[in-house]
Amino acid sequence: MPEGDTVFQTAARLRAALAGEVLTRTDFRVPAFATVDLAGRTVDEVRARGKHLLIRAGEATIHSHLRMEGSWRVFRPGERWSRPAHLARAVLETRRAVAVGFELGILDVVPRDEEDRVVGHLGPDLLGPDWDVAEAVRRLIADPGIPFAVAVLDQRNLAGLGNVYANELGFLRGIRPDRPIGEVPDPASVVDLARRLIVANRDRVARVTTGVDRRGERLWVYGRAGEPCRRCGTRIERGELGRVDGEERITFRCPNCQL
Repeated sequence: MPEGDTVFQTAARLRAALAGEVLTRTDFRVPAFATVDLAGRTVDEVRARGKHLLIRAGEATIHSHLRMEGSWRVFRPGERWSRPAHLARAVLETRRAVAVGFELGILDVVPRDEEDRVVGHLGPDLLGPDWDVAEAVRRLIADPGIPFAVAVLDQRNLAGLGNVYANELGFLRGIRPDRPIGEVPDPASVVDLARRLIVANRDRVARVTTGVDRRGERLWVYGRAGEPCRRCGTRIERGELGRVDGEERITFRCPNCQL
């Protein structure tokens, strides 16, 4: 599931393939940008911003969001793509690489000096160079009646967390997903742990929150409905929060460890 660490890794791969290279062909397969041609422009930078990706080429920025199914993959020129061509939404070619964005949930091409139109609403980026813990805490508790899981998933508060981290964070801090954020005794510790978790996983292939990097043992509660809590043995419960940021949010919790 794409979260901030996934996008951070994607940006690193695209940066290695594209940064400093001249685009020889671009193909944006969405109606709004089908006629845009960035060939001849140099890719200056590839940057993750929370769960958003920014590819800067000349005076333009290619903005994408993976949502649930999206991915960017890099191929050699002439290499067969690993996914069907009809799923491609963006194709960026240079003399030595072809970057293809498949099933991108959001794709925009905007002037670089207007990036705020697409990412200006985001809160402090947990993996960004401008991380601001005080601002993150301020935003998180600004509406004290919001459920904990909704507050930490709101990208306007913390940019980068998704369902996996929201559920694991709640377990590690002993907080029910539906508990009002204003009742959480130490929100700064929540923000601190959120950053430590995502930083620890930004270079990992498989996300780990338990400290045990073995298949089936990496997470505390996420995806483990009906299984025993690794701490107390109580069965993990599954719930629903409805839609948050346009996506259905599922919760997992230990009813004994999370109050």
